[in-house]
Amino acid sequence: MTRAGCVLLSAVAVIASAAACGADHAARPPVKRLSIATGGTGGVYYPYGGALAKIISDDLPGVQATAEVTAASVDNLKFLRDGRSDIAFTLADTLADAVKGSGAFAATGAVPAQALAVLYTNYTHIVALEGSGIRSIGDLRGRVVSTGAAGSGTELIALRVLEAAGLQPNDVRRQSLAVSASVDAIKDGKLDAFFWSGGLPTAAILDLANTPRTRMVLLPSGDVLPSLQNRYGAGLYLPVTIAASAYPGLSSPTDVVGVANLLVVGTSMPEDLAYQITRLLFDRQAQLAAIHPEAANLSLRTAVAGSPAAFHPGAIRFYREKRVWNEAQGRPFGG
Repeated sequence: MTRAGCVLLSAVAVIASAAACGADHAARPPVKRLSIATGGTGGVYYPYGGALAKIISDDLPGVQATAEVTAASVDNLKFLRDGRSDIAFTLADTLADAVKGSGAFAATGAVPAQALAVLYTNYTHIVALEGSGIRSIGDLRGRVVSTGAAGSGTELIALRVLEAAGLQPNDVRRQSLAVSASVDAIKDGKLDAFFWSGGLPTAAILDLANTPRTRMVLLPSGDVLPSLQNRYGAGLYLPVTIAASAYPGLSSPTDVVGVANLLVVGTSMPEDLAYQITRLLFDRQAQLAAIHPEAANLSLRTAVAGSPAAFHPGAIRFYREKRVWNEAQGRPFGG
């Protein structure tokens, strides 16, 4: 064969190969990319969300999910509203404001969010150090206190707890720090106390509890629960107890205010995708719990109870298949 013939055959082969690749590429559906709004790296939402992103990406063909670091609940729901996130972790009290368009959402209106599952309960940590003289919420008056990162669910519940205890925000010298920054600041003597609403255990607080020559104390908040329930409804805030075994160095259990965590999506999410994500929460629960133990607290019975937002039709389809959906139980607060 002449050299010209070889060149011609090579060119034909290249064109055929390119055409085949193009046809293969055209046959593939586009990748659906999902953003999961979580929280700070020192809390529970971020590792939980990272594990969720992995199982979605591994198990759902054509879907890639990414967990995003955020200030948590308030910002997460704003990102969902603005289309910057597709899935969000949030506290129930923040979600209640969001779906009503009140509080932090009053200026921009209600967020079109629907629930996939009630995941686990957050515990209101109010952390001080032994030797500070701080033993109750009232002792925070005049002290330097972090009420959580701006735009977080911690900030919302901290301000409500202070108010229920008879303190106004300006009665403390407020800082707005995420939990990891709060731990660093209290170690350095720049904070007297800080609030954190999170699951058990929270990594950043474990770090503080394990710091040599440092002994932390947790302030009780259970006594303000009736005031919170009277003002915001009995369904949002719950009595819970942080066991002495939750963190090293605690000498006794602490009664605190609890609030549920939820996984939510926008109302525009396709039903089948919402169904598949809800299914994965249960089918891959052991894998999620291996990343953070709070994932082990998810159950079919509790997943459908206590949401201030309506459930997504895809989630309802899953729960009906599992025979746990009850129209009255799954109705949002006030519904």
